[in-house]
Amino acid sequence: MNGRLIFSDGTVCEGTSFGYEKGVAGEIAFSTSMMGYPESLTDPSYKGQILTFSYPLVGNYGVPRKEHWESEHIQVSGLIVSHYSNFPSHFQSKMSLSEWLIQEQIPALEISDTRFIVKKIRDEGATLVKIEFENKIEFIDPNIQNLVGMVSTKRIIVHEPANLRGLQRHSKTVVLIDCGVKANIIRELTKRNVKVIQVPWDYDFIESGMDYDGILVSNGPGDPKMVQKTIEIVKKALTKGKPLFGICLGNQILALASGGDTYKLPFGHRGQNQPCELIGTDKCYITTQNHGFAIGKIPSGFKPWFINGNDKTNEGIIHNSLPFMSVQFHPEAAPGPFDTQWLFDKFIQMI
Repeated sequence: MNGRLIFSDGTVCEGTSFGYEKGVAGEIAFSTSMMGYPESLTDPSYKGQILTFSYPLVGNYGVPRKEHWESEHIQVSGLIVSHYSNFPSHFQSKMSLSEWLIQEQIPALEISDTRFIVKKIRDEGATLVKIEFENKIEFIDPNIQNLVGMVSTKRIIVHEPANLRGLQRHSKTVVLIDCGVKANIIRELTKRNVKVIQVPWDYDFIESGMDYDGILVSNGPGDPKMVQKTIEIVKKALTKGKPLFGICLGNQILALASGGDTYKLPFGHRGQNQPCELIGTDKCYITTQNHGFAIGKIPSGFKPWFINGNDKTNEGIIHNSLPFMSVQFHPEAAPGPFDTQWLFDKFIQMI
């Protein structure tokens, strides 16, 4: 069946369906990633987004087992590609991308000129779009919704260290505030002999008297100002002085909890090749990113830690004297560059 990608300004792109055939609405986004579409599609930070891959060939290596995903199911609202390959060839493939999309009821269109879509987003900024088939639907703005509440865990989950054997004890305990956490963040912590207590975005673990050594505020979708409850909990946690590490949305939440401010980027940073400069050095790291908002005002007591090599936006902050730090990119990137995985080691050393 043919479908249509319709922009809020009336622009229409015709396409051929290879997913589930239902209408959806959301915000258009593009990713420059050349690989890793199973990880991208299951990244909770994409909640509410209709994702366009700028790399022309998608689907050629199929879909691996669930343990390689970043969450339990596909998170994007819809998918746009230039050329879909329905004949996957990879030893880990368990099904085709089309089969997976239909199984999870996610619409997808093959539109040959994705270059036009990406250029439109870059020139005009992220905008509302919808995928329609036979029935007309209304546009939806996901940024006015609490997307974090939709993707966060609903219960407390304990993850034991991956290398725990016999009577050996874990070294430290980290409270993970789940704002839409990618699974590999948990893997990176547990393989470092850390016990992880994953809590919902609005769970006040300070009030509950939970015992912990450090806090990690995860990535997640949407506008950070929509999660005031999380901001208040982090603000309370900072008074305890225990080490805190924020990733992606967690970077923005730390800034807001400390008196800083955030703003919406024109079209966000999404892909696996964003250059980030470590301020005060000659080092530039290649990073994976997926966010539509950034820190504007650096909070008092903090200093800029990383800066984007392309547009010079903030990519991380660190406190001048206390053990609080955060980054806008994904040091756990899977698949993606391993350049910044040392940040997990730094966090463990802090606690």
